[in-house]
Amino acid sequence: MLKNHTPITRRFAALLAAAGVLAAVAPLAQAQAPDSPLRIVVGYAPGGATDRVARIVGEKLGAKLGTPVIVDNKPGAGGRLAAQQVKATPASQNVLMLANPAVMVVAPLVFKDNGYDPERDFVPVSHVNAYDFALSVSPALPVRELNHLLAWMRANPQQANVGVPATGSLPHFFGLMVGEKAKVQTQVIGYRGSAPLLNDLLGGQVPIAIDTEDVVLPQHQAGKLRILALSGEKRSPFAPNIPTFKEAGLDLAASGWNTFFAPATMPKDKAQRLAVAIREVMQDPDTQRKFKDAGMTPVVSTQAQTVAMLKAYKAQWAPVVQKSGYQP
Repeated sequence: MLKNHTPITRRFAALLAAAGVLAAVAPLAQAQAPDSPLRIVVGYAPGGATDRVARIVGEKLGAKLGTPVIVDNKPGAGGRLAAQQVKATPASQNVLMLANPAVMVVAPLVFKDNGYDPERDFVPVSHVNAYDFALSVSPALPVRELNHLLAWMRANPQQANVGVPATGSLPHFFGLMVGEKAKVQTQVIGYRGSAPLLNDLLGGQVPIAIDTEDVVLPQHQAGKLRILALSGEKRSPFAPNIPTFKEAGLDLAASGWNTFFAPATMPKDKAQRLAVAIREVMQDPDTQRKFKDAGMTPVVSTQAQTVAMLKAYKAQWAPVVQKSGYQP
C-alpha cells in the first residue's frame, strides 16, 4: 500500500516545499518592492522652469522605480511654503522637493524667520540642470538693445517695473543687481510663477521681465517678446544670437540650478537609492534630449558632487546677497 502511494506522497511533499519557498520569498519581495507613490513637491505654479524639470524627471523616474511619481505644486512665499511643509514630512512617506537657489541659498540669508534650515532639515540628492537668466521686454516697449532699455528706464522711472516669477527668487535678486550695476531705479514686482508673469509681459501690463531662459525663449523665437540679454558667462547654445550682459555693456553674470532634496527625516539608504536612480535617469539620452528641447541644460551628478556644488555656490553667492542689503 505504501509503495502504491509513494508518487502521491512525493507530489504532496513537493507542493509543501514549494509553498514553503513562496512563503519565504514573499516577505523579501515585499520588502524590496518600491514604496508607492513618490511625491515631488515644487514650490511654484505649473508651467515654470522648476515645474517642467520635475515633470521630465518624474516621468522617467516613475518608470525606473516601478512606482507612480506625482508632481505636487505648492506655490506660495517664493517656494518657501513648500520647503516648510516638506521639512515636516514623516520618515514613512516618499517625498522629494525640487528646489532652486532662491529657496535653498537666498531665502535663508534674507528672511529672519525662514521656517527651515537648508542644511539641517534637508539632504541634497541630485543636481539635475543649470540655467541662465533672461531679461526680456514687452513688444509694446520700443527698445531693441540693453543700453536703449536702460536709457528708457532712466527717463521713465515711474514705469520701469521689472516682473519676476516670485518675490525673493533669484531672478528678483538678479533684477536688483541689474538696477544697481546700471544705476537705474527699479521696482521689482513678484508674481506667483512664470506663467502669470509671461501673460502680463505679453499683454503689456509689465514692460520688463527677468526669468529663466527656457521660459521666455520660445516666445522670443516666435517674435512675441524680445530678449535683450542673457546672464551666462558665454552665449547660450540655445540662443547664440542673443548677447550676454557683459557683451551688452553691463558687467554681470549669474546662473541658477534645480536640485532634488530629501527631507532629513528620510532614511539615508532611501535617499541614496533615489540619488542613484535620478542620476541614471539624467544619463538617459532621451531625458537629455527633452531637457535640450525645452531649452535647459541637463546635468548628471552624483550625490557627493551635488553636495560639493551647493557648498561652492553658497560660498560664491552668500557675500553678494548680504552685501546687497536686500530686505524682503
